[in-house]
Amino acid sequence: MIESFAAIDFETANENLSSVCSVGIVVVRNGVITDEYYSLIQPEPNYYNYHNSCIHGLTSDDTDNARVFSYVWQEVEALIAGLPLIAHNKQFDESCLKAAFRTYQMDYPDYDFYCTLSASRRSFGKTLPNHQLHTVSAHCGFILENHHNALCDARACAAIAIKVF
Repeated sequence: MIESFAAIDFETANENLSSVCSVGIVVVRNGVITDEYYSLIQPEPNYYNYHNSCIHGLTSDDTDNARVFSYVWQEVEALIAGLPLIAHNKQFDESCLKAAFRTYQMDYPDYDFYCTLSASRRSFGKTLPNHQLHTVSAHCGFILENHHNALCDARACAAIAIKVF
């Protein structure tokens, strides 16, 4: 059972995994949410494609004056120190994190990473119509009202993780 963790979600500006344009983090300690963090990030490469903007609503107007990933991550590191990371679709979020670390030539600390998507499939199986974030979080008692806002998605992920880990 994982009682302490950091739920994390990234949104990207374009098809490049390194183009993170926002991050949301919810810290859970001993099964209780203790902290939250949200930041816009100037993406790298710094352009938005229409499809991504339609999903999360962010454009260059939102991030032109935002800090780059390496500066944002300095704040995040202190917040998540010693905690495993959990995402709903670990493959995407972990790949974004690793790509951003490579882009900024930072040493990746090999975070322990867990996936609520996989865990929900194991835990709930065919009792749910699908295992999308909003469906699973609702089943776990959390109504996701602003899907694809990184902090809201991290909150939904945390609600799921508290139930399935």
